Amino acid sequence: MKLQTQIPLLKETRNLIDYNSKIVLLGSCFSENIGNQLDYFKFQSTQNPFGILFHPIAIENLITNAINEKKYTENDIVFHNEQYHSFDAHSSLSNNNKTAFLDYINSSIKNTKNNLEEASHIIITLGTSWVYRYIESDQIVANCHKIPQKKFLKEILSVDTVSESLEAIISLIKSINNNTSILFTVSPVRHLKDGFIENLQSKSHLISAIHQVINRRKNSFYFPSYEIMMDELRDYRFYAEDMIHPNKTAIKYIWEKFIYTWFDASVNATMKEIDVIQKGMLHKPFNPNSEKHLQFLENLEQKKLKIMREYSFMSF
Repeated sequence: MKLQTQIPLLKETRNLIDYNSKIVLLGSCFSENIGNQLDYFKFQSTQNPFGILFHPIAIENLITNAINEKKYTENDIVFHNEQYHSFDAHSSLSNNNKTAFLDYINSSIKNTKNNLEEASHIIITLGTSWVYRYIESDQIVANCHKIPQKKFLKEILSVDTVSESLEAIISLIKSINNNTSILFTVSPVRHLKDGFIENLQSKSHLISAIHQVINRRKNSFYFPSYEIMMDELRDYRFYAEDMIHPNKTAIKYIWEKFIYTWFDASVNATMKEIDVIQKGMLHKPFNPNSEKHLQFLENLEQKKLKIMREYSFMSF
């Protein structure tokens, strides 16, 4: 008896991810779920230098500013609720010290360009087509930073507008790194604050635009994380308590599908070794001074050294 419908996945054959790959993840919070898995298994990856970015215009702005080496000044930031913010960045970057905030975002911009230039894979996760436009500057913002809603206009990006933004993103990336693979995915996180119907409309705009673009762009791909969540995992036991975000089981399930599709088989043994080390580091002994535990720590240290000799970029 088959109790589940499954999304058919084709194993990629070119430019697969291994431990030599350099991966950049940008976009909605689901990119951080995948990014955290890459961090856990010690891949060379960086994620969301400007924090979570929910829509394609925000991602396009980040890439544009990084490539153009934009230098942020006090004219580019706003002060609200005793903190300095950038409309290009997530609130998690905000700071009550103006100098420290500007130094951080300018450093992040510089690092982003370097990472994009070196990336073998760039994973872009889109979360929503709904955007907010700051009335005073007519600017579509990445985050409203809890500034009163009356200062913004809410609008939805059309399929054509999303498509144009994705085309711009690809062209910008290819202008500095023509060999990278660009993977698009749509976040399975539902933006129900926009409304149930509005959320589906938003996701459909993103999916339609992505497929328009990848059908005519070389080295551009789609990974169906949204479809896997909506179809294969169509049960609330795969959601967190808020009934909106995927829980750990769902994230692991989609991660395993991603491994199957995009990872070179050569990484499997190393990933298992790293998993053993990571779990060993979390182990809490009953008697930390026992001979058995001290031997366990010595064996764990030898495993770390073995991996680090093979991969000099790794650290634990």
